[in-house]
Amino acid sequence: MTRPDHQTKLSQGREDEVFQTSHGPVRTETDSLGSVDVPADAYWGVHTKRALDNFPISKRPISVYPELVIAFAQVKQAAARANKEVGALEPQKQVWIDEACQRIIDGEFHDQFVVGVIQGGAGTSTNMNANEVITNVALEIAGYPKGRYDVLHPIDDVNRSQSTNDTYPTAIKLSMTASLTTMLSELDKLRIAFGRKGREFHDILKVGRTQLQDAVPMTLGQEFHGFATTLGEDIARLRETIKLLSEVNLGGTAVGTGITADPGYAAAVVRHLSEIAGQPLETAPDLVEATSDTGVFMTFSSALKRSAIKLSKICNDLRLLSSGPQAGLGEIHLPPRQAGSSIMPGKVNPVIPEAVSQVAYAVAGADVTVMMAAENGQLQLNAFEPVIAHSLLQSITWMRQACWTLRVNCVDGISANVEHLDAQVASSVGVITALIPFIGYTEAAKLAKAALATGRPVADLVVEANLMTREDVTRHLAPSRLSGAQPITQAVPVIERKGEPSD
Repeated sequence: MTRPDHQTKLSQGREDEVFQTSHGPVRTETDSLGSVDVPADAYWGVHTKRALDNFPISKRPISVYPELVIAFAQVKQAAARANKEVGALEPQKQVWIDEACQRIIDGEFHDQFVVGVIQGGAGTSTNMNANEVITNVALEIAGYPKGRYDVLHPIDDVNRSQSTNDTYPTAIKLSMTASLTTMLSELDKLRIAFGRKGREFHDILKVGRTQLQDAVPMTLGQEFHGFATTLGEDIARLRETIKLLSEVNLGGTAVGTGITADPGYAAAVVRHLSEIAGQPLETAPDLVEATSDTGVFMTFSSALKRSAIKLSKICNDLRLLSSGPQAGLGEIHLPPRQAGSSIMPGKVNPVIPEAVSQVAYAVAGADVTVMMAAENGQLQLNAFEPVIAHSLLQSITWMRQACWTLRVNCVDGISANVEHLDAQVASSVGVITALIPFIGYTEAAKLAKAALATGRPVADLVVEANLMTREDVTRHLAPSRLSGAQPITQAVPVIERKGEPSD
């Protein structure tokens, strides 16, 4: 089966391996701080080079998130079309920019997005990396060499009517929506897999447990169906966040006032971006508020954490249910994936659920990071959106892969230890709970204590005490009734105790 690794299709160099020093041909580019040499064959330029020098931190370039690269290209493509529409960009330049963006959207040049995922400047380095790559690809399309910014300029043309402060959060929201869509697909497949096991184990009775102590019987199918249901609830909650992510501040430019942009630009760029991205987007009603506020990222992160923690809880249950195989619960068998010990022969560990739980811990930690970054954004802009973007996109990516491996390498291959489960139910004292309506709690407690002390079946003790006939005991302790699959529909008889008035 093919692994759904959507990232490995695209180049993912480490940022410290990408042109940190150049021993080949170079070209000189200049910004307000001076001139620097960049590799002649690089599509990025001076601003990206400075970011590479300043932020050798994460060892992960932004290209590890192809959805973010694509989203930025979509934003720039929409901006070019909107600028042409309002008369702010020459038609020929729009054609060049549009084609360059489309090639990036189609998967080309992703290895040129080299700045680190952790960076100062509220995402300016990422925005400039995109501006420079798009410009130089467009220049190449037009028949000019890289760096001919007198023909097409990264800021005056590709970044026209824009600021990092509106393009970056918009691209983050687009990339999160795209990433979430693929993650939800994997989560739904996992839900279906648990539901399939629920049907497979429909008639297998087992002892339920509360607080790790024996409780009333249920079926293994009910347990797995419960796993499927809880995942379905999380899918619904996460889908609700997509609507929140559809509100963007594009057109607000630096602080939300729309400075440098034509009055008709904001509506035009959001309309074009909706068409390009294939999803309905809307301009925030208050662009100043939308530029400074990152509450939507906290809401999304919280929903993602909820899903991750609940998935980890399911994995913990799978580990408990499969514990043993001789001295644990041993109710189910997980498919053996690899040798579990370098010293103990034959030991096989529940490595897949363990890995998924570790993903959940990382997602929970990322939620704390998002919260702190959101709280520390001052005044008209949150400077810490890069770590918000990285935290959330990494969480989505890891969750997607975790859902895949849990389904394919674990859930699909789970089997029930039927003989062991049958033996546990047969000797379980908890079944006497089903007889309380007929013999009363006091008598049931006495017989439960006796059954634990002697190891004798509850059914035998009830019959010997002349509290019920063998036929009645057998009927009420039938698996279908113990699990609730066949509810008791007849009237419950009144219990009369000696010395107590009947109700």
